Amino acid sequence: MTENGNNPEVRIAPPPVKRIRASGPILVLAILFVVACFLTWYLTWFGRGLSDAEITKYLSDYSHPRHVQHALLQVQERIERGDKTASQWYPQIVALAGNPETELRLTAAWVMGSDNKSEEFHNALKKLLMDPQPIVRRNAALALVRFNDASGRAALMAMLNPFTVNAPVAGTLESSLSKAASVSRGTLLARIRMQSGEVAAMRSPLSGSIDNIMVATGANVTTGQPVLTIKSDEQSIWEALRALAVVGTREDLALIENYASGAATNSDRLKQQAALTANAIKSRMNVNEKSIKQ
Repeated sequence: MTENGNNPEVRIAPPPVKRIRASGPILVLAILFVVACFLTWYLTWFGRGLSDAEITKYLSDYSHPRHVQHALLQVQERIERGDKTASQWYPQIVALAGNPETELRLTAAWVMGSDNKSEEFHNALKKLLMDPQPIVRRNAALALVRFNDASGRAALMAMLNPFTVNAPVAGTLESSLSKAASVSRGTLLARIRMQSGEVAAMRSPLSGSIDNIMVATGANVTTGQPVLTIKSDEQSIWEALRALAVVGTREDLALIENYASGAATNSDRLKQQAALTANAIKSRMNVNEKSIKQ
């Protein structure tokens, strides 16, 4: 023993370490959570390939719109690859053009444009030009251009002009949106408080930005009264300009040249495409005039 009373031969044992064992049920729950997340991602990921049987099943699964959209995109990929087996689902796709779900009609319209040799697709697309939803009419018009069909020209020109949103019911308007505010399809534009006390939602049918507000918040509106206008988003305008290069006429040039000059847009991309579209229309008109003279 040393002078300070310490005995170097005495060893102090460290206190025993308590090991916390993982709870079995917690581990199981954690694993199930991870598996559930993976399955949700896997089953809703549109890039996942589907078998023929799955495509047939999904195209009829109206209670799960994402399943239908997944199958539609799979059929579109087959069409673009030149896979003749895709035609077996054409009747189901045509049937979707009459489905009450807007998302399914607009996706079906886009897919039908992938085969411009299908007469059943062609006829279905022409009917969709009368769809109550502008987004469906626009998709149908763009798809019809692939058939070299100009019957959707009015819908294409409408994409270059602001779209008017009317009040769905009568009542007092309540809105906090301002001019130039960006909106997506489905965005709440305003609420209308009816005389009964019920409130109706007025949602945007298109993506874009608020172009003009015609009714101030707090004012009374009547059913069908114009409330505001929405300018199409840049991608939609660009698609319309590209399509009009094929089916546009001399009567369309004034508005198209407004885009080319910058009077209707600040986007260089749209200015460039508008100039190309105007030149394409003029060239086509010149060719037609020469052929008539001959």
